[in-house]
Amino acid sequence: MLRWPSLRRPLDVLFLVACIALTADVLVPEIWGNGKTKDYPLWFWAGQQVLQGKALYPADPAATFEFIYPPLPAILLAIPSWFGKIPLYLCLSLLNAAAWWMTSQLSNAMTGSGRIPGPWVAALPGFATVTFVFDMFDLGQPNLVLLAMMLLGFWWLQNGRPWAGGCMFALATAIKVFPVAVLPYLLWRRRWATAASMIAFVGIFLFLVPAPVRGFERNIAELSTWYRGMVGTSSEKGFGQRGEQNWSWVNQSIIAVTHRLTRPVNYNQDDPAKPPRTMNLIELDFRTANWVVLAVSLLIGLGFVAVLPPASRVTRLSNAEEVAILFCLMTVASPLARQYYFMWLFLPVTVLIHRAVVDPRPAARAATWGMLALAGGLMCLSFPVFSVYLQAIGNNLAATAVLVVGLVWYIKNPPAVNSDITDSRT
Repeated sequence: MLRWPSLRRPLDVLFLVACIALTADVLVPEIWGNGKTKDYPLWFWAGQQVLQGKALYPADPAATFEFIYPPLPAILLAIPSWFGKIPLYLCLSLLNAAAWWMTSQLSNAMTGSGRIPGPWVAALPGFATVTFVFDMFDLGQPNLVLLAMMLLGFWWLQNGRPWAGGCMFALATAIKVFPVAVLPYLLWRRRWATAASMIAFVGIFLFLVPAPVRGFERNIAELSTWYRGMVGTSSEKGFGQRGEQNWSWVNQSIIAVTHRLTRPVNYNQDDPAKPPRTMNLIELDFRTANWVVLAVSLLIGLGFVAVLPPASRVTRLSNAEEVAILFCLMTVASPLARQYYFMWLFLPVTVLIHRAVVDPRPAARAATWGMLALAGGLMCLSFPVFSVYLQAIGNNLAATAVLVVGLVWYIKNPPAVNSDITDSRT
């Protein structure tokens, strides 16, 4: 089911045109304008720091970090940075384009239906998430590439290559930490080889790969500084070096929304020029709010475990649905879940679109289209014409919950055994 783009297919041509336009959004300001902004100059800076042997982080973990990722991404950025800004920006744009194509291909191949979808069905998730893709190109963020890595890891896992799958999960984790949330799932499902591979390769990518470039002792010191500054900090002001974003409306993680609902935190704090605004329903202290977050997270985790069918009853359909739920949970479990993080809903949306098209039950198909429309409507509340209050209360988080409800329903209510889409056990 996986294939290359073809100039003979109109939708593939449209995809290529979109990629060219999005790449132009990156390169034109740099070549003919005042220079590309957002995160692109930071990536070039990080690559140059490695090339020149300079520090990636300040000596004091409490100081502000310019670069908030582990050392490995800086090592990878150094390669195209050696050629200059334009080659680096072009390389990142091509990576995003390839990741976009692979995300669509893998998501459509992993729905469990065993069917090659029609071109419009296959393309519909891409249309539904195109604003997130624009953010990936415009901002220069790696979340789309990480999504393709995680999907490829699951594709390899499901096709008898557990060590390769674990390696891909590890690479995504070593670039941006939040994909580590896949590890508890692998352990619960007793994917021992994949879990062992992931743990081993995380160590390799974090400790061994940067060592020849940065030096072993220096890399350890930088990892220690990064960990203390990013992972080991948490207070009422925020966490992970970006306190002004942690409690503001831009963050729709479970942690952030829970704190905004239980504490009188200013959700306008990302912009000091804006008047302070709060939205809490009750008033708790920071410590108690963290206990609420822990309780909510535990309930969600236990609910996910309860929904999972036993290994003897797993089918390709149910496996696709549980992996799609996992992607939803990994998205909202990240401490910082900005708008573009919800690009990771691509797989859940794809799975539900397939169910809405091929499920033999008319009522189920109609209800699934209704759920997809509701989730899409909630996501549209992020457009600038609406108040940021709607994002502060978690419109994308609510959309994710709607998708999860639909996926859970399909796990608990599979098609009849004699249905033409009932598939074999995995």
